[in-house]
Formats: sequence, C-alpha cells, structure tokens
Amino acid sequence: MLLITNIKKLILAEEKPRKWVAGAGMAVLPCMDDAFLLIDEGIIKNFGTMDKAPIVPAGTTMIDATGRMVFPSFCDAHTHLVYAGSREIEYSDKIRGLSYEEIARRGGGILNSTKQLHHASEEELYLQALTRINELIELGTGAVEIKSGYGLNTADELKMLRVIKKLKETTPLTIRATFLGAHAIPEAYKGRQTAYVDLLINEMLPQVAAGKLADYIDVFCDKGFFTVEDTKRILTAGLKYGLPGKIHANELAFSQGIQTGVKYGALSVDHLEFTGEEEIACLLPSETMPTLLPGAAFFLGMNYPPARAMIDAGLPIALASDYNPGSSPSGDMKFVLSLACIKMKMLPEEAIQAATLNGAYAMGISDTHGSIACGKTANVFLTKPVPSYEFMPYAYTTKLVDKVILNGAVIPRSPQI
Repeated sequence: MLLITNIKKLILAEEKPRKWVAGAGMAVLPCMDDAFLLIDEGIIKNFGTMDKAPIVPAGTTMIDATGRMVFPSFCDAHTHLVYAGSREIEYSDKIRGLSYEEIARRGGGILNSTKQLHHASEEELYLQALTRINELIELGTGAVEIKSGYGLNTADELKMLRVIKKLKETTPLTIRATFLGAHAIPEAYKGRQTAYVDLLINEMLPQVAAGKLADYIDVFCDKGFFTVEDTKRILTAGLKYGLPGKIHANELAFSQGIQTGVKYGALSVDHLEFTGEEEIACLLPSETMPTLLPGAAFFLGMNYPPARAMIDAGLPIALASDYNPGSSPSGDMKFVLSLACIKMKMLPEEAIQAATLNGAYAMGISDTHGSIACGKTANVFLTKPVPSYEFMPYAYTTKLVDKVILNGAVIPRSPQI
C-alpha cells in the first residue's frame, strides 16, 4: 500500500470517470487541493482532501508531496518508437528545403528506416527501444501505443511486432501494439500497389492475428501513400480478425482519410493537419478520436492542425508525440503540451486532458488509465515544486517530473536525472 499526502493539487481527479472530454468541457480540469492519494495492489484505492485522509496500517509506504502536484501519467497514443538507427541526414535535407515527399522519392523517409530495420536483429531493436521506453517513463509517460510499419514485408513486420510484445512483457509501461504494414509502398512493389495490399491482407495479417501480435491495424491514408480504396480493404480485413482501425489521415492533403476512418469505426484518426468543416462535421457524431501530433508539424515545418476550431465545434482532441526517427524524434509529452498551447492555441487545461484521458481513449484504455479515479491503474507522477499546473507547458524545457509511479510501484530514477 502507498499513501501520498499533502498533495498541493491533484490533477484530473474524477469522482465519476469519463471515457473522454470534448468541446467546452476540455477547458474544465477537475482538480483537488491539499489532497491525498491512496494506492493498493497497483490500483487507485481512494483520494480526497487531507482532512479526510485515512489511517493506514503499519508498513504502508508514505510519500509527502508538500509543494508538489500529482498528475495522471501521460497516455501517448501514437508512436513508432521501435526502429533502427536514426535519420539526421534527412534532417539536414529538410533544412536545405527538401519536402517530405521529395525526401521519400530519393529513398529517404520511411523506406530509409525500412532498410536499417531489415539489417537489425530483434535483440538490437529491443535494446534500442528499451532505452527510449526508459526515457519516456522518466518524462511522465505511463501508457504508449507502438506501431510496426518499418518492415514492409512479412518477416520484418512480424519481427517488429515481436519486439513490441517483448516490451509489453518486460517493462512497466502499458503498451498497445498496432500493425502498420500499410505505412508505405516498399521499393519491390513500386507500380504494384494493389499487389502489396493483397500481400498485407492475405499473408501478413493472418500471421499477425494468429500470433496475437497486435491490438489495432493502421493505414497511412494520404497523398502519395495509400488510397481510400486501399484503406477500406485493409480496415475491413482487420475487422474480420478483430483488429479495430487507427488511421494516419490528412497530414499531407485533404485525403478523405478522416471520413474513411469514421465510416469503418476507427478508434482514432491521427495527424489531421488538413481538416476543414466537412471533416469536423463527419467526426462530431462519431466515436472516433481526433489525435493531433504537433511534434511532427514542428519538426517538419508544416501547418499545425486546427485544434481551436475542432474544440470550439465540440470535438474531443487527443495529443500524442508521433515519436519516430524521421518526423518527430522525441517522445517528450510535456513538450507536446507546450506545442499544443503555443502553436495550436489550446488552453493548458485542454492540453493536459488531451494528453491523458483523451489519449487513453485513443488507445482503448480510458476505463483504466488517463485520470485519477478509484479503480483505475495507479499510473501517476509527482512534479517538482511548481506554482501551478499551467507551469507544465509554460516551462517548456524544464524537467518537472520528480517521481514516477507505474502500476502502483515507484520507478527508480536514472542517476543522471
């Protein structure tokens, strides 16, 4: 049992847990001052104001949080953090003015990572990803979705998914795996896109499902990648194997990816730099979570998604890092909060809920993660002494996570932190 006392402010404390928060509700952040939090057997058992703090048995671990806040851990619902090597040469190409599409046509982009991953062993991939996972934990992330998609052939896609499975089994993070064989067209299938989709549906997908290696299936439905028709085929096939969809949509153009995702019941549609009135109207009555990735827009110098218009129309918004080697080489969700506030004009309250509760929904885990609520998994972090929760996105490079608790256990800190 673990009791945290004298919490300056308990963030996103819910008496009645919600599956998500939308529209004007995103600006209302439920908090509790001068609070306690009781954790037992990895679950949030109780919380409230200090005048109602329980008497706990001898041997209970006690943490005095005077001057500190307690947040629910970030839920990062879109990453590609299993990859080999890095792509800083492309970073220089971007600075010289080459576009995302131009770099891809020259053999860079996703296909560059595909080549590097092909030559890496599972153990090498696991160790590289484990380093990134440990960094994310120390930055306050408690749940993460990880995609395949740098394999682009059956053997290498399965290799990636086995690495993700091993990370699930060996780290304290809550992890969801997504099969993204439809990330790009491999070089061997240039000019034969339909044949590659056939391979994905008829060969890759049955093996992914048989090995229980994925929770979701994803498609990059956008200009220069997979078509609406490709996406329909892949999502339909995924549903037959019990894999709901998650779509890369409208990053590069008005691709109809959002509408296709909604039509086929996608859990989330992600990126959404190109989102207008038609897309917003399509999302409003749906159960699909719009997930924005401001780190990618920042790194690529692209326009940011219209978060303000989406929230003002009544939509929920999730935020995720898009951690990957080519367009967002960072999993720092605190910096994502800052980008959301500075570049997309989201209020701190909106950004915090987008990166926690709504991110949990976009991973299919909002019943157990994303907020402080009795019965939920005890994934929280304590801040260093801070004046307010607005200070989190405001102090955009300051390391403010002081202590991490995952599944009710305090996670040891690395010596350098």
